[in-house]
Amino acid sequence: VQLQASGGGLVQPGGSLRLSCAASRSILSINRMGWYRQTPGKQRELVASVNSGGSINYSDSVKGRFTISRDAAKDTVYLQMNDLKFEDTAIYLCNAIWYGINYWGQGTQVTVSS
Repeated sequence: VQLQASGGGLVQPGGSLRLSCAASRSILSINRMGWYRQTPGKQRELVASVNSGGSINYSDSVKGRFTISRDAAKDTVYLQMNDLKFEDTAIYLCNAIWYGINYWGQGTQVTVSS
């Protein structure tokens, strides 16, 4: 599975960004797709995920602000990020789990700064 992430950038606190992750195969065949984020010195954090059945999970740190969604016709998963905070600054990585194997897209930088 190849994953192509896009949509990061620089945004002010309170702003919004939408990340996209396009997969090379049907996302409905992928057990789980999700977004992780990583900052220097911290463990990689699972921010949001959606499984093949459509069940969604969020980390407590983003619940109510971030929304993960998918478009099966485009084989793309999105992460809508609203009310961004300084602490959301990180490299965001798209992840897919398919037959027990983790696949990663390239990271996309999200920087929240005034």
